[in-house]
Amino acid sequence: MLIHPEFDPIAIHIGSFGIHWYGLMYLLGFLSLLWLGKWRIRRNPDSGWKVSDVDDILFYGALGVIIGGRLGYVMFYQPTYFSQHPHEILYLWQGGMSFHGGFLGVLAAMALFARKTGKRWLEIMDFVAPLVPIGLGAGRMGNFINGELWGRATDMPWGMIFPKVDQVVRHPSQLYEFALEGVVLFLILWIYSSKPRPRGTVSALFLIGYGSFRFLAEYTREPDSYLGLLSMGLSMGQWLSAPMVIAGLVMFYLCRKRRA
Repeated sequence: MLIHPEFDPIAIHIGSFGIHWYGLMYLLGFLSLLWLGKWRIRRNPDSGWKVSDVDDILFYGALGVIIGGRLGYVMFYQPTYFSQHPHEILYLWQGGMSFHGGFLGVLAAMALFARKTGKRWLEIMDFVAPLVPIGLGAGRMGNFINGELWGRATDMPWGMIFPKVDQVVRHPSQLYEFALEGVVLFLILWIYSSKPRPRGTVSALFLIGYGSFRFLAEYTREPDSYLGLLSMGLSMGQWLSAPMVIAGLVMFYLCRKRRA
């Protein structure tokens, strides 16, 4: 049996000011996108991309993640509460972000970037998709450090007690998601995209991979207390991930068929 170390959520104390681990994880995700994107462009100078494009992608993408992630949390997870306290929508420092909302925000942001540059939207998404999983993994590690989004009860030997929650042995579901959504998904997308592929298939593979891994991991994650399990015994995360898998499969088939 393992016990969560109960890390201090503030990584760096500077007087009354503190830098939170979760903020550092976001920073790590953005920096990894910059480094990987520029590295790939330099390795493929005839790709039609400029190194400076990655800076613009990061700017648009960061706006999409923050705005979409917050609005997604408001609409998907606590619409009743925020309808009664609309001013708290802006209280980002209190936490509350949704991956699926952030994902939709990035789709919209990349559409704006496509309009600005004249590039095809799917071409942009295929370039961005392999750069994202490192940031997703960093975010899950931030969840683990904060001791939040803990797992369901388990009798597995690697089960963990989260003392801030209770004395129940639980799945360290944050680490499962770190491994699947961060490490495994990155390797799949990076290797697959290292060779020319039909336009749209890399994006489709991201949808399939993330949706599948998140759907499976949700079986070990404790449902949000204010939602619980929804119809068919599935969590909100699973209901939001299932359409990603379906859309990814259809998209992958159509893109390969168009190429053929």
